[in-house]
Amino acid sequence: MEKITTESTTSEVLQELGNRLQRYRLQQNRTMERVAADAGVSLRTIDRAERGGNTTIGTIIRVLRALHRLEVLNDFLPPPGVSPIALAALNGRERRRAGTPRRRRTETPDA
Repeated sequence: MEKITTESTTSEVLQELGNRLQRYRLQQNRTMERVAADAGVSLRTIDRAERGGNTTIGTIIRVLRALHRLEVLNDFLPPPGVSPIALAALNGRERRRAGTPRRRRTETPDA
């Protein structure tokens, strides 16, 4: 199993996701045809996903659901935490939008 890092290319990440989907399927001793039928996608879509082809997040969700492994998405994209310092600065409120950095005032020499 390869570890996905920030240095991984998109094709390397897709290949590793495909490998993991295939391993999930094989652990359950299920055919691609059965998973395709359960996920409501074509056999070609399953084959492409397992080979690391370009696929949508919707397809990955359907396949994971068919494999009863949808919970792995919690590890894939965990809910973001708020640091205690940021929370204190916001007076206990959660940030709703991004702001623009404030520009520093430049001192102008007195004339």
